[in-house]
Amino acid sequence: METTTYAAFSGDRLIASGDLEQMLLRTKAFLDAGGDAGVLIFEDQTGRQVDFDFRGTPAEVVARAAAASGTPRGVVGRPRLGVVSREVSLLPRHWEWLEGQPNGISAALRRLVDEARAREPGKEDVRRAKDAASRFMTAMAGDRRGYEEATRALFAGDREKFEQLVRRWPKDVREHVQRIAAGAFPGAGHDS
Repeated sequence: METTTYAAFSGDRLIASGDLEQMLLRTKAFLDAGGDAGVLIFEDQTGRQVDFDFRGTPAEVVARAAAASGTPRGVVGRPRLGVVSREVSLLPRHWEWLEGQPNGISAALRRLVDEARAREPGKEDVRRAKDAASRFMTAMAGDRRGYEEATRALFAGDREKFEQLVRRWPKDVREHVQRIAAGAFPGAGHDS
């Protein structure tokens, strides 16, 4: 399983990146040294902005964040496997079909998901990279010159145009978006 990594920015400047603990400790040191409290933190794999409580000692910050991220909500049945209960809305004909499957509804859904992921594994990775880069770009560069065109190039898979458009952005923002968008351009070498 891929390790979740994070990036913390103060304005356009990357102040910390790495796994959860590395990022938290570097960001905490930055804040304790009088750094700007307006820090934005992003999860690299999703591009989503995340918040952490930086009160207390560095050890307390890490422990609090680890406790919050390490306990899946709604664990049922097989907690060791990380089984999570969530609601699914389906039409009656879908429920009828699922109820007729061997080993039950949950097993049938897991099997369908696994089969779909196995059919085109790279396609899902490309989609995830595009979505993550798009979320990050919206938050950090949504008001920058070339943002809309760069977003179109990202989703069109046009690496050359994407690279050209983000070239004018601040160095840390540009390098980070290029790194998380790299998977959106399969088969192309990275030469930024």
